[in-house]
Amino acid sequence: MANEQQFKLKTRYIATRGVREYRETIPSVVGADDVVLEIGCEWGTTTVLLARQCREVIGTDVSPDCIARARQMHPDLHFEVLDAFDVRAALALGRPFTKVYVDLSGFSSYRALLDVIALLTMYATVLRPDAIVVKSGALKQFAAYCSAWRSPER
Repeated sequence: MANEQQFKLKTRYIATRGVREYRETIPSVVGADDVVLEIGCEWGTTTVLLARQCREVIGTDVSPDCIARARQMHPDLHFEVLDAFDVRAALALGRPFTKVYVDLSGFSSYRALLDVIALLTMYATVLRPDAIVVKSGALKQFAAYCSAWRSPER
């Protein structure tokens, strides 16, 4: 059963399609005081762009090989191995994340849409960031045709 607080989240979700759109959001979404968690950083290319805009960024990826390469390429940045579905591990990083960037390229099909929505809800509920930017063409397509119904005031 859903938690009453779960539906009172103030986290804004921003769905993007492709790397270009994902990175284009950075100047508009990320500010100098933000602490950013990037999930699915691969080799840290977007992490570098995020680091230029915020106070602190931690890039994470499920692949130890990707994280090793990111650390080698960008020794001045913070990278950690993290399974995106292990929100407790993200919480254990001990930062007050204000923004979360999520690039899960492997979750691009419409069948994976429910997994993406569940993942975003989990991060919003546990970390309570101001915004989550997600690279998911399926989610962007779905969101483009959604609107929340509001009952007429009586």
